Amino acid sequence: MDKELLRIVIIATGLIIITGMLAWAFVRNTKHRRSLEDFDDEIQPATDRHAKALVDEDDFLSAFGEDEDYTEDFAPATPHAAEAGKAGRYQAPAGEYQDDEEEDFEPEPRFVAPSIIQFTLVANQDEGFNGLDLAHAFDIVGLEYGNLKIYERLDSKRLVDFGVASMVRPGTFPEHDLETYYCPGIVFFMQPGELDDPVAVFDDFVQTVVFMATELDGTVLDHEHQPLSETTVELIRRSL
Repeated sequence: MDKELLRIVIIATGLIIITGMLAWAFVRNTKHRRSLEDFDDEIQPATDRHAKALVDEDDFLSAFGEDEDYTEDFAPATPHAAEAGKAGRYQAPAGEYQDDEEEDFEPEPRFVAPSIIQFTLVANQDEGFNGLDLAHAFDIVGLEYGNLKIYERLDSKRLVDFGVASMVRPGTFPEHDLETYYCPGIVFFMQPGELDDPVAVFDDFVQTVVFMATELDGTVLDHEHQPLSETTVELIRRSL
């Protein structure tokens, strides 16, 4: 066969093959587009049904009244839930959540006992306390008349735990003629800083004042000249 004729046959054969391939591709694409159209036709009725269902749901909610707001039951309970796109079923009552910052509370100042504790025993009678009655009461509680002309509580070493002075200047008690002596009251005083066991001495101090008040018919006043209370006694005791 002539070479020129063979070349023409080969070219013609190639054109036929290429034409066949293009025709097959066209037919396949046509079928694919038809299948997509058929699929859209099937989807469209379902979409219409979904839209109708949404309309029916709106009708259902409207049956409760347009003025009533039922969405607040589904509001986010916290800002974090809102940011995450999650609706909380219940809202927390107002005031349940507090700021993380704690309020500043100033602690109550610690009670500090005065360096000299003074309790005053004031007579309930207008004439005051008589010297003889005072001397008798001091003897009962074991107080001694000292060199300073006041009555003192002495420990086992003969050291002064606390003293008792008169409210009449200069605060001393007479050594003689007690039956003619009167005073409106007496002052008990102690210095806890000078004592080895101030708590024990303070307990004796209070018991002595209370007993004298009963024995002489008087009223006990604290270091602020207020009626002595158990609270004040306990505060002073704890501070010692």
